[in-house]
Amino acid sequence: MTFHTAAMLAAMLALAAPGAALAQAFTDPAAIDAAVAGFTGASIGEPRGARGPVDRRLKLARCGVPLALEWHGRWQDTVRVACPDAGWHVFVAVDPIRSTAAKVAAAPVVKRGDRVTVIVRGRGFTVSQGGEATANGAAGEWITVRMDGSREEVQARVERAGTLVIPALS
Repeated sequence: MTFHTAAMLAAMLALAAPGAALAQAFTDPAAIDAAVAGFTGASIGEPRGARGPVDRRLKLARCGVPLALEWHGRWQDTVRVACPDAGWHVFVAVDPIRSTAAKVAAAPVVKRGDRVTVIVRGRGFTVSQGGEATANGAAGEWITVRMDGSREEVQARVERAGTLVIPALS
């Protein structure tokens, strides 16, 4: 080995050493991905899993304690990942739309053509009449109903299978 080759090798090792020390000074984004997957019970891209990996360009201070994870947001569509030791936190988006619970909640309980009872509730009274649903509807959705003995269609909120409600004006 020539002197010139040995000098270049020594220079490359000297440059590589600080880089290795620098890498240990930061939290690995893959560790955050793994923590989120453990917290949600789903891998990246799966239902309830993170929408994507944590940005690999993040340079977060190394965390000397276990990461703290909690749901964030009304719909639990984000996980807050924090390092109490280093004082940083990041938010990781998860995909709640494809979750089983969301699919069940959005499943129609009334189907087009179903016989339904339409109830008008007011202060001190309740009136009901039969009708036919002209659209599919999940609980809480508003659909159109053709009332018995009439061509008239009204909008009513699906309460449960076979029952729709029109709130009376107060």
